[in-house]
Amino acid sequence: MKLVSWNVNGIRSVAGKGFGDFLKFADADVICLQEVKALKEQADHSIWEDGYQVHWNAAERRGYSGTAILTRIPPKSVQFGIGMPEHDTEGRVITLEFDDWYLVNVYTPNSKRELTRLEYRTQTWDRLFREYVKSLESRKPVILCGDLNVAHQEIDLARPKDNLQNAGFTIEERTSFGSLIEAGFIDSFREFEKGGGHYTWWSYQSQARERNIGWRIDYFLLSAVLKPRLKEAFIWPHIGGSDHCPVGVVMKNSR
Repeated sequence: MKLVSWNVNGIRSVAGKGFGDFLKFADADVICLQEVKALKEQADHSIWEDGYQVHWNAAERRGYSGTAILTRIPPKSVQFGIGMPEHDTEGRVITLEFDDWYLVNVYTPNSKRELTRLEYRTQTWDRLFREYVKSLESRKPVILCGDLNVAHQEIDLARPKDNLQNAGFTIEERTSFGSLIEAGFIDSFREFEKGGGHYTWWSYQSQARERNIGWRIDYFLLSAVLKPRLKEAFIWPHIGGSDHCPVGVVMKNSR
């Protein structure tokens, strides 16, 4: 089973930049999207007519945030949000239940340039989200993916010393992400690749992508019990159309 995640930075924008070709190339069973920035009816449905069932969680604020999941495998159940209306207005979470696990697609709030949302993000959102995925895990294992808006370690960004006080690499955000790891989730990519230079987001400025001055802030995290079934984890930096690139995993069948 191949699962792919991608922050598309606007589904209507990426639709005109080869999204249909990406779907054919990916040939994934499940594709999780973040930052769709649109209502479902505003998107060009022709780009996912290849047998995909579509689940969409748009933000109340138009043109902002939002998540979607395209799946060829019908889920047993679907949940939008974390079950707390006051934190679910931005369309940041979709959960699909399959036979063997829950799949959670998340677009974690950004702490903002002046760190104006750092406290909310680390003290409130991250804590509630962690409690949510652990509650799911009490029933069956969890695969968690999406744009988590944090580079966990220095190896996860090109210029760590220059970004110690910047959103996405503050001690608070990194510690909060570490709490997910301490709670029993494994970083799938690091199971296969221990070296640096592998990123999933690049600024549009100063030819950062061409120079590979990037950050790894998009992840697949797995309940530890699923580790024996993790066959592959990958990053596709050659896929353009967004300031992020897709990431993914391949899971072995249970039999």
